[in-house]
Amino acid sequence: MKFFAIFAALAASALAQTVNIGSPKDGSTIAPGPLNVTIDRPDTLTGSTEVAVVISIVPCSNGPCPDPAERLGSTLYQGSYDPQFPPIRTPDTQPQQNFTVTVPSSLAGQRALLSVVHLSLVGAGPFPLFEIKNVTVNVSG
Repeated sequence: MKFFAIFAALAASALAQTVNIGSPKDGSTIAPGPLNVTIDRPDTLTGSTEVAVVISIVPCSNGPCPDPAERLGSTLYQGSYDPQFPPIRTPDTQPQQNFTVTVPSSLAGQRALLSVVHLSLVGAGPFPLFEIKNVTVNVSG
């Protein structure tokens, strides 16, 4: 029974530390060139240390998009992640960080998978939390 309680607590902590792609939204149309990517991290009471994120994009080549666990495509950003509350807060506001990346012009006219790889250390232990989030976007031509 103790094992189940510990496992449930760890799972709850991990879910509280997850990130979301705030923008662009799934299914949106983006243009080649500069793109603002917002990575949200819901607020939590569980302690964590952000390690890094990677933002990448890969074309879907007129078929299903590749599995991001197997192929990320072009790396648009790799480095630190330090989400902060925006200056103007509302009840729905959550910590976030904006990144300006450059979408390759070679993706014009294609559907693509934009992925965020996130790594953080959670809890007093700590334990590693690794996740990949993605959205499908249409790159205008």
